[in-house]
Amino acid sequence: MTPTYLFIKRIFGIALFLFSSIAFSQIEIKNKIVDFSTLVPIESASIYVQETTIGTVSNADGKFVLQVPETYEKDTLVVSSIGYKSYKVPVNEFDNSFEVYLEEDVASLDEIVLVAETRPKTGNDIVLKAIERLPENLPDSAYIQKGFLRHKERNKLEFKWLIESAITVYDSGYGSKSADYLKINVDQNRKSYDLRDVDSIFSYVSYTNQTSRRSNLKPKDVNRRQLSKDQLIKSIKWNDERVNGLQNLFQGKLNLVRNAQDSKALFGENVLEKHHFELDTILVDNDRKLYKIKISEGEDYVGLDTKGIFNEGYQAKGWLYIYYDNYAIKKIEYELEAASPAQKVRSKRLFDTTVNHKLVITYIEYDDKMYPNYIYYETPKLVNVGFKTDQKVSDEEKERYNKEERYYYTVQEILFSEIVLDKEEISAALEKTWDADIFSPKPYDEAFWKSYNVLLESEEDEQLIRDLSKRASLFKQ
Repeated sequence: MTPTYLFIKRIFGIALFLFSSIAFSQIEIKNKIVDFSTLVPIESASIYVQETTIGTVSNADGKFVLQVPETYEKDTLVVSSIGYKSYKVPVNEFDNSFEVYLEEDVASLDEIVLVAETRPKTGNDIVLKAIERLPENLPDSAYIQKGFLRHKERNKLEFKWLIESAITVYDSGYGSKSADYLKINVDQNRKSYDLRDVDSIFSYVSYTNQTSRRSNLKPKDVNRRQLSKDQLIKSIKWNDERVNGLQNLFQGKLNLVRNAQDSKALFGENVLEKHHFELDTILVDNDRKLYKIKISEGEDYVGLDTKGIFNEGYQAKGWLYIYYDNYAIKKIEYELEAASPAQKVRSKRLFDTTVNHKLVITYIEYDDKMYPNYIYYETPKLVNVGFKTDQKVSDEEKERYNKEERYYYTVQEILFSEIVLDKEEISAALEKTWDADIFSPKPYDEAFWKSYNVLLESEEDEQLIRDLSKRASLFKQ
């Protein structure tokens, strides 16, 4: 190669590097959001660039971090939370050195209820109106969302498991059945630490009974020493997928409004049989009024129809937040608590709690449609069974059934930060192989994560990561 050719090649390389740097330059916005009156951190506040889907939410400590492409530096950054006045500032004028204080903003319930126009007045009627308007308020055509998943698992003593991944979700729209037309792919892993003990006899027994013909195995019939590590790992992963697989969250009953058209949907045509809704007050969200509605139990029990798990006999409680102007559902806080005698006994014995499911879903408005923005899901998880035997066993075996070690729960958080509506881009994505398994190793690309928006770790999460990273992983990457 001639010196001239090498010089030109080097200049081209530098130019390409500089172009790439400019194209992907990011403005990092980070701070803490606090209640002006009480100085208490505000959790789950929305921080986003107006008229875009670029955004995040604050963590349990009120803190957040957001990567904004420099092309949006003149656009408006909005910090909002239901019940507070919003804070707005150009992206390039946001000051990372000062905390954001939000003031309360509550509308008058009497003023709203006594207006002259004909509007639903009771909580039940408002919710029925919101469900009636779902075809207009939810996306009616295909779209893709890109987001960040954090999966945590712990018992009463310590954290046991952490997974952080980038995911893509395809949905063909509200009019279609999610079980047939909704797809999930895990694109990248950011962190994966698994410290669980490979001793789940319960998972092995459940897996064997569910996958083998005429099997009626009991935990007391299983000798741990006769099981291989591979057998246990296989059954543990099977249990992970049936309890915390992303398909359950998106395609099942807990995707309350998206799947409201499904048969036996919780928010379907028989919603008032299993729920009662009471209007509590009127709040404000980013200068828009919304109804705050209390959810309580109805006449019938709530059930999730989960295959292989007795997931019936619950009563619902929580809150719904519905926009006053168009009846779009902005936020759902939903819990299922054991109510039937059989479920109460099961929940207390197996999980040491009666609350089996906690769900929070918030939505963001984009092009006049409501898209999922943030999802929080918590559920207890059975790892092994209680210790009952007349046989003489070692102290080590007894320890495996320790109450503090035995009761587990998992938390999954999902933050969506990009919506794709371009038909050609969607079609190209659908031609690829989709894999919804969050529990298998995935590639790690450091450059990918530098510009990808994630949920900022809380102080508890930071400690979790420090503790987990010091120890070995069950599923090595």
